[in-house]
Amino acid sequence: MFSYRHAFHAGNHADVLKHTVLVHIIQHLKRKEKPFLLVDTHAGAAVHDLTGTFARKNAEFESGIARLWKRKVLPAPLADYVAQVRQLNPSAELLAYPGSAQIAHQMLRKQDSLRLFELHTTESRHLIDHFEHAAPRVSAKAEDGFAGLRSLLPPPSRRGAALIDPSYEDKADYQRVIVALRDALERFATGTYAVWHPIVKRRESREYAERLKRVAPGDWLEVSLTVKSPPEDGFGLFGSGMFVINPPWTLPRALAEVMPFLVDALGQDAGAGYTLQSEIA
Repeated sequence: MFSYRHAFHAGNHADVLKHTVLVHIIQHLKRKEKPFLLVDTHAGAAVHDLTGTFARKNAEFESGIARLWKRKVLPAPLADYVAQVRQLNPSAELLAYPGSAQIAHQMLRKQDSLRLFELHTTESRHLIDHFEHAAPRVSAKAEDGFAGLRSLLPPPSRRGAALIDPSYEDKADYQRVIVALRDALERFATGTYAVWHPIVKRRESREYAERLKRVAPGDWLEVSLTVKSPPEDGFGLFGSGMFVINPPWTLPRALAEVMPFLVDALGQDAGAGYTLQSEIA
């Protein structure tokens, strides 16, 4: 069940979309001085070596972050995301990629809290070692992120967000996310919940966005990016999506600017495209 290693996929098109949305959510939370809690339920390793064996095997970052790396002009939300990647690459050469945990750590203030969970044996070890000497406001555990999220809600400040992004290698993850969201919304209805999901030729994938909409009590946003046509053999990731419950009111406009740019920059064939829907009061 826990064979998935994100190091093989670090910096790919799915990471570009996921982390652009994450950066925008954190920026929005930082607009107020009041502290907030950020939970990452499937944090993976904090930092990925793009020169290493895993990242170089398929070199997925070359059709993701690398296509944005040397661009002098980017839409502002993408520039904000790339700036977080540059913090790990001071020499201007793209050598390392930050996972969501590292991006969040870079962006949080001293009054905010970060709680990280990862079950994969190797990934969790890297995660815990990386944050071993971090401030007490940062906690990394080799535990189930769904249970971890439940234990932390509601946060004392009543401000917070969660990134929920299992690998979905186990089809049961689709239902686990639904159950976790229902529980989280009962405990902390005003929290922001950002759910990443793959776009693959699987029934669960095709139906997922509609299932998530039925969970959302009010405001939601759904964005997806496909970078190529569906593979004829039925295997492989050809796009991904982010479903955000209680999104920042600024997010739809930001993504309306970003998504056409990403289709042009990351698209691999005529099947590249995007969708963007939202229901925000």
